[in-house]
Amino acid sequence: MKRIAVTGSSGLIGTAVVAALRERGDDVVRFVRRPAQGRDEVQWDPTSRTLDPRALDGVDGIVHLAGAGVGDKRWSPAYKREILASRTDTTHALATAIAQVQHPVRFVSGSAVGYYGNRGDEPLTEASAPGEGFLTDVVLAWEASAAPAVDAGASVALARTGIVLARQGGAMERLLQLARFGLAGPLGSGKQYWPWITLDDEVGALLHLLDRDDITGPVNLSAPEPARQRDIVSAIGRALNRPTILPAPSPALRIVLGEFATEILGSQRIVGEVLAASGYEFTHPDLEGAARWLVS
Repeated sequence: MKRIAVTGSSGLIGTAVVAALRERGDDVVRFVRRPAQGRDEVQWDPTSRTLDPRALDGVDGIVHLAGAGVGDKRWSPAYKREILASRTDTTHALATAIAQVQHPVRFVSGSAVGYYGNRGDEPLTEASAPGEGFLTDVVLAWEASAAPAVDAGASVALARTGIVLARQGGAMERLLQLARFGLAGPLGSGKQYWPWITLDDEVGALLHLLDRDDITGPVNLSAPEPARQRDIVSAIGRALNRPTILPAPSPALRIVLGEFATEILGSQRIVGEVLAASGYEFTHPDLEGAARWLVS
C-alpha cells in the first residue's frame, strides 16, 4: 500500500483516479481548497504558489490533475489568465514542496497534447517540437513549473493527455447527447486528427506512470490508433445505430465557441511512443471497441 496525493480530485479524471487507487488498496489524500473534512483531505491554497512540505509527510506519490477546464467557458482575457495560473501556480507549489522533503516522491504531473499545436497529418511523438498558439504557450509554462522537482532529482513524468472519451462529463458529454439523437457529425472538415483515449485507459496509464518511476519527462496519453474526428463520430454513431451526417461548419463553431474553436478544429496525430515502450496494455486500443464501451 502506498500513500498517494491527488489534486483535481473532484474532476472527471481525478474522481476516477481516486476510486482506482482506493480499489487497489492505496491510501489516498485529496488536496482541496475548502477546509479539510477528514484525514484523507489536506487544505491548500495553490494561488499562493507555495505548499508546506509537511503536507507531503508519508506521501509516496502525487497525481496532479488540478486546472481550470479549457472548454468550460469562452476564452476571455480573464479566463485565459485563469487557465494558465490554475496550472502553473499549482504545479510550482507541488514541485517546490517535493524539492524540500527528505524522502522520494514520485510526481505524475498533468499536461496536455496542446503542446504540439495544430500539425495536420504529421505524426507527433514525445520528441516532437512544440507548436504555436495559446494552449502551446500554456503547456510550455505548465511543464516548466515542475522544474524545482526535476532540478532536485525527483522522478517527474508529464502526462500529455488527449481527448478523454467518457460516458459522463468531459468534452464528449455534449457530443454523445447529440449522437444519441442522430444530430452529431463532422466538425469543420472532420479530417482533423483527434488524440482520443478512454477514461479507463487514461486512469490506467496514470497509475502505470505512478508505479514506474523510471519513466520521466513527457508521456503522450492517447490510444495507439490515431483517428480523424469524423471517424470517431461515425464509430459512436454505429455503436448507437444512429446517423452521423449533420456537419457543424467551421464559421458556426467559431461563433459558438469563440477562440476555443481553433483547438477543436485543429489536428494532432499523436503517437505515444513512451507509453508503448513501457509495456502499458490498453483496455480499449481500437476505436470501434472504445465506441461500444462509451455508449454501453
